[in-house]
Amino acid sequence: MATTLQRSRPARNREALKPAIRERGRALGFDVVGFAAPDLPRAIQSAYRRYIAEGRQGDMAWLARDPERRESPSQLWPGARSVIALGMNYGPDADPLAALARRDRGAISVYAQNRDYHDLIKGRLKQLAGWLHARCAAEAKVFVDTAPVLEKPLAQRAGIGWQGKHSNLVSRDLGSWLFLGEVLTDLDLAPDPPEADYCGSCRACLDVCPTAAFPAPYQLDARRCISYLTIEHQGHIDREFRRPIGNRIYGCDDCLAVCPWNKFARTATEAKLQARDDLRAPALADLARLDDADFRALFAGSPIKRTGRDRFVRNVLIAIGNSGERSLARVAEERLSDASPLVRAMAVWALSELLDLESFAALAATHRSAEPDPEVRAEWRQASA
Repeated sequence: MATTLQRSRPARNREALKPAIRERGRALGFDVVGFAAPDLPRAIQSAYRRYIAEGRQGDMAWLARDPERRESPSQLWPGARSVIALGMNYGPDADPLAALARRDRGAISVYAQNRDYHDLIKGRLKQLAGWLHARCAAEAKVFVDTAPVLEKPLAQRAGIGWQGKHSNLVSRDLGSWLFLGEVLTDLDLAPDPPEADYCGSCRACLDVCPTAAFPAPYQLDARRCISYLTIEHQGHIDREFRRPIGNRIYGCDDCLAVCPWNKFARTATEAKLQARDDLRAPALADLARLDDADFRALFAGSPIKRTGRDRFVRNVLIAIGNSGERSLARVAEERLSDASPLVRAMAVWALSELLDLESFAALAATHRSAEPDPEVRAEWRQASA
């Protein structure tokens, strides 16, 4: 998303303004501020084109839309002279992987355990853009990651961090936990030195991935990524990925959490980015019983709300199937009559994982022939085979 502020008089070289911009950015809650030219090397543009050509973006159609605009900020806005890249720390206050051991509970990605960062970051960026306009009549456009900007390469060129082997940004000062935003401006500001790559021979992030989503270092196939599957993927999740998902019901932090540079990470100071107690490891039984109104109320202001109730409960039922908790079979059985075929299908799978063959066969005899949706009937057949 972008916001434009029109200038009232021509912008001039403002190199002396850089320290003031950093100070203002930090006053607005950003932990790091860097500057880059509004272009990207041809190698990065080519890598992006290959990613799209191979279809690794999956259902995320916006990544393939208008690729020439996404390849470089100067293509997006020819009037841009500089990029101000900013990062806000959202470091957790506890081990983000601890919830994975609590099989009757759901694991929610650190970034989604409180307010939607898009709204928070956008508001702060607009304040910075307004300050630039008031101070020196600069024109500015602000972006968060829903806009057509390759923000991680820009952040690396601005010296904020580098793209690690998991393709996410890593900071020597803050580890893996950074939200990014950009302000494009017509101010002519000298770029900062780009950050070097400090991954070395480490491959912890690649080896920990439960679904082998990294074809090679620095490459991600989103179609195999648990974050993509549980957040962006709109349909049924392939059986290949269901058991590896474990109890991850929204996102996955594994590759971020194991990065050795997190020894320098610190807990987020922004209250809206600190975990809500009820979202640290919520009970799967409670989440599976959410109707649409309950879902919207629980996740008001949260990024989880955008996924929608049906996809979220789909994820919860996969986690229930992986829990090994026979007592949760009753909860899954309740969802066999859910209005959503997506939910009913995952209820079938969960029950096939939790029940013995005789008990599951009895359920199938009752429900399979009455199931109106062909994909859910196919799930019954596969689970009964």
